[in-house]
Amino acid sequence: MTPHAAAALHAANRRGVLAISAGMASFVVNDTLVKYVSETLPASQLIFLRGLMASALLLVVAHFMGATRRLADLADRRVLGRAGLDTLGTVAYLLSLFHIPLANALAINMATPLVITLLAVLVFREQVNAGRWLALAVGFTGVLLVVQPRGSEFSGYALLCLAGTLFHASRDFATRFIDHTIPSLLITLSTAVAVTLFTGAWSLFDQWAPVTPAQLGLLAAASVFLSGGYFFLTVAMRAGEMSLIAPFRYSGLLFGIVLGYVVWGHIPNAPAWAGIALLLGAGLWVMRAR
Repeated sequence: MTPHAAAALHAANRRGVLAISAGMASFVVNDTLVKYVSETLPASQLIFLRGLMASALLLVVAHFMGATRRLADLADRRVLGRAGLDTLGTVAYLLSLFHIPLANALAINMATPLVITLLAVLVFREQVNAGRWLALAVGFTGVLLVVQPRGSEFSGYALLCLAGTLFHASRDFATRFIDHTIPSLLITLSTAVAVTLFTGAWSLFDQWAPVTPAQLGLLAAASVFLSGGYFFLTVAMRAGEMSLIAPFRYSGLLFGIVLGYVVWGHIPNAPAWAGIALLLGAGLWVMRAR
C-alpha cells in the first residue's frame, strides 16, 4: 500500500469510528426518551409517531440539502433491500425485547460487530489479524460483564433477538453495496419511512392512547436523535474498514450506562466496571491491531 493510500485509509477509518460513536450516542439518547414515554403510551403507537416525525424531519433536511432532486434513488433495489433488512431487524428486536430482559436482548444485539467482521472477511476478504480478533473477543467479554445476562432467562425469544441482530448486521453490511453517489441522507430517509410504515400497520392492531404535548415533545426530540443515529450509522458503514469500525458499536453501552445513572440513578456494580474497562481497552487495542 502506498503512503497516500495508507493515509486515505487512516482518514476513512477515523471518520468511520467518529461516525459510529456519534450514531451510538444518538441511538442511546433516543432509546432513553422512548423508554420514558413508553410508560404511558403503547409501544407501537409511540414508535409510529416518532417515525413520522423522523421521516418528516429527514425529508425537510434532504430538501434543503438538495437531495430531494434524487428521490428516485429511493427505488434503487439496494436501498430498498437495506430498508427491508432494517425493518425486519427492528421488529424482531422489539418483539423479543417485550418478552426477555433488556440485559439479555442487549447482550445478544452486541454480537453485531462479530457478525459484521465475519461478513467482511468472507465477502470483502478483509485481512483481520489475530490482534483484532482478540480485541473483538475481549470487547464482547466486556459486554457480557456489563449486562450480566442470566442464562436461565433465555428462551425462544432470545433466538428471535438473535435473528434481529443478524438482520441488523446484514443491513450494515448491505450499505457497502449501495452506489456511493446516492446521498447518505436519502438512505437514512428510506430506513425511517420503511420502519414507520410497518409500525403504522402494527399500531392499527393496538388501542391508541391520548397523547399529551409533553409526550409529543419528547417523541419529537427522540426523532431528532433517531434521525441522527441512522445518518451517522450510514456514514460509518460507508467509510474505512468494517472490521475496525464495527467494534465501536460497544461505545453505545458506555453511553447507556451514563444515561442510566443520570436518568434512573443506576450505578454499575464491580463486574460491570470491569466490563467497562475491557470495552475501553478493546476499543483502543483494535485501533492498533493493524
